[in-house]
Amino acid sequence: MGKAPKKRNLADKVRKTKTSTEIKNNPFEVKINRKKFDILGRKTKHDVGLPGVSRSKAINKRKETLLKEYKQKNKSNKFIDRRFGEYDTKMAPEDKILQRFAMERQRVHEKKDAYNLNEEEELTHYGQSLAEMEKFNDIVNSDDESEEKGLLSGERGLVQMINTWVLSQRERQVQREEAQELTEKLDQDWRSIQALMVKKTPKAEQATKQEEKPKYDMMVRELGFEMKAQPSEKMKTPEELAREETEKLQKLEADRLRRMMGDEVRDSPQSQIHMSADDLNDGFILDKDDKKTLSYQEEGDGEEGDGEEEGSEEEDGHSDLDSEQESEDEERKQEEKETSAKPKKTLSKEEMKAQQEAAKAELPYTFTVPESCSDLKDLLHGHTPDNQRLIVARTQKCNHPSLAVGNKLKLQKLFGFLLEYIGELATRTPPELPTIDKLIPELYALCQMFPEAACKAMQSILGDAAHSMEEVLEVKGHAAFPALDMLIYLKVTALLFPTSDFRHPVTTPALLYMSQALTKCPVRSLQDVTSGLVLCCLAMEYVSFSKRFLPELINFLAGTLHLAVQDKTSLGYTVVPPFRPSGKNSDLLVLSDSESCKSWSKKALPLSATQHLELKNDLDRDQYRLICLSTCLDLVKQCCLLYKDLTSFLHIFQPIRTLLSKHLSVHTLPEPLQVGVTAISSAPVTHIRLVFEKKKPIPLKLLTPKIVEVLDYGKKRGSTREEREKERLKHKYKKEFKGALREIRKDSRFLAREKLNEVMSRDAERKRKVKELFGSLATQEGEWKALKRKKRK
Repeated sequence: MGKAPKKRNLADKVRKTKTSTEIKNNPFEVKINRKKFDILGRKTKHDVGLPGVSRSKAINKRKETLLKEYKQKNKSNKFIDRRFGEYDTKMAPEDKILQRFAMERQRVHEKKDAYNLNEEEELTHYGQSLAEMEKFNDIVNSDDESEEKGLLSGERGLVQMINTWVLSQRERQVQREEAQELTEKLDQDWRSIQALMVKKTPKAEQATKQEEKPKYDMMVRELGFEMKAQPSEKMKTPEELAREETEKLQKLEADRLRRMMGDEVRDSPQSQIHMSADDLNDGFILDKDDKKTLSYQEEGDGEEGDGEEEGSEEEDGHSDLDSEQESEDEERKQEEKETSAKPKKTLSKEEMKAQQEAAKAELPYTFTVPESCSDLKDLLHGHTPDNQRLIVARTQKCNHPSLAVGNKLKLQKLFGFLLEYIGELATRTPPELPTIDKLIPELYALCQMFPEAACKAMQSILGDAAHSMEEVLEVKGHAAFPALDMLIYLKVTALLFPTSDFRHPVTTPALLYMSQALTKCPVRSLQDVTSGLVLCCLAMEYVSFSKRFLPELINFLAGTLHLAVQDKTSLGYTVVPPFRPSGKNSDLLVLSDSESCKSWSKKALPLSATQHLELKNDLDRDQYRLICLSTCLDLVKQCCLLYKDLTSFLHIFQPIRTLLSKHLSVHTLPEPLQVGVTAISSAPVTHIRLVFEKKKPIPLKLLTPKIVEVLDYGKKRGSTREEREKERLKHKYKKEFKGALREIRKDSRFLAREKLNEVMSRDAERKRKVKELFGSLATQEGEWKALKRKKRK
């Protein structure tokens, strides 16, 4: 019964192998590559291809190469044949064998001759020859005798070495002396021959050479006494400079406080002569009495009684002035001894009181940053404009951002407080313009230090002013001209920020605000004319670098000149708002009496007139009208120079030229104004109007275009041979690149399968072993239970 199943299984296996071979050899799945011609030397690939053959070959190849590399990865126990020429396919086997044999013989020979010395040298040990010692002639009776012999032989060997070294030194000395004698003999022979070879120079030339030699020696000595270049001092960073400025101010403040408390201040033993900090003092050797000390002097400290100056003597590192310096040091030490030996001079009560009062009257050197605008006003109240500027400057230096963490935010707030304070100064009666002028540099310094904060502060001021003007325009339809504080803010904007940028976050809104004011604010009084002309001056300052055309500026100047025209019945030009051709407030600049021109003199337009203008009589009014007219003509001249390169220059300034030449009564004006009007109206016109050409312009000559045949799929034909070769190489590169990527993906998949198979085989093996262990444990448990039952029975 056991043999029948085995026969059945064998038959099944035979049947399966037959079916598999039949499937593999199916003629409908065999691929045959037929050839039309037989070409000698060409290898044919896959003449008859069976399905799956190429894939199995690729897998086998990867198993032989890639799989072996993967299995040998991170393993160092692999066999590497390091015999000579083993991996060199160009060498024949016979050559490899001969070369290996020669290298082996050479290696053996080197081993044998490693300690083979010259035969002439005799090796010794403790003075005895090794050859004689090998004969073993001496019979040693005891250990003591051998030790004594060794000591004696060692001493004899040392004496022999010393004698040999002394003899060699003597021989070398003899050889040196002989070489020296030979050299001296050769030198003597050469001198005797040289006299015959050298050409004798005449006596005149020898004399000139002797005269030139002292001159040369003098020049060499002068070069030795010339001033040597000294290394320049290292440039200091802004943080280091700020730290030094703060330390100096703190020292000065401590000195002022000591004097204010009544402490005596010792005078320096040597009077110091102060030098300007801008004096470079380079290239000059100062005499002993003319040496000055370079002192630190703060800007604005030049007033009388405003602080004391500290001086530090400038060191001179010239080598030829060391002796003078030493003598000066000795004299200084002597003077210090004398001053220390003298009794100290005590001040009387009156002098002490005067010193305290003077110290109290002095301006402090250190200040804290004010926390509000009211604190700033209290800090600056009662001080002169120069002292106010000095207070703000010292506040910046004592609270530099690099000195403490919170100083940056404090100084940023100080910029806004200063702007608010400047606006308040402008609204006072009368406006404190000199103080504003003094504070502008400190405002500029803060703007350079914190540009973003300054930009935001000015934007808020300009935005509030523009918003308020728009609200008034929506309600009334017209607005008043900006006040003096706003005009000063516009001027400060031009000083702090660039006006030539095409678009700027601060100056562009300011320019738009001025354009709106020149268009929407009506002119109803001479004070309005003054405000408008100030705005025109600011607008000219804004566009002077960029040469940007501002039509509101030209229209306002033309309207201002129209205010001086007496006869307004027939006009050859157009008047635009905010001016009227005729009616109320259209004759603001017409003179009431022509005799007022005789006493008129040209003056600048007062800025305070925008806030308050007080004219007592008609003569004062006519004088002020002429000032406004003169300012307007000057602005027109500047505009002509600014826009002279525009192609539409004639069209822009034609109304103004017509007004000045035909409608303005020039004879009633003073002589300086007549000259200005004549210069503008009779200026030569260098530009002509834009007109079409009478003839059609001749077109440029065109070349015949190159026609390239373009077929489908973007393939170009008719290109050069190099271009075709380049395209072929590109195509081949893409093809090879895709093939390499394909092979890399196949290799990755193959390795992934192998890794998975390894993991699965390890898991299966582990499961099998675990199953075997559990089975053995189960059998043991069963045997133990059976044994236990037997014992119970």
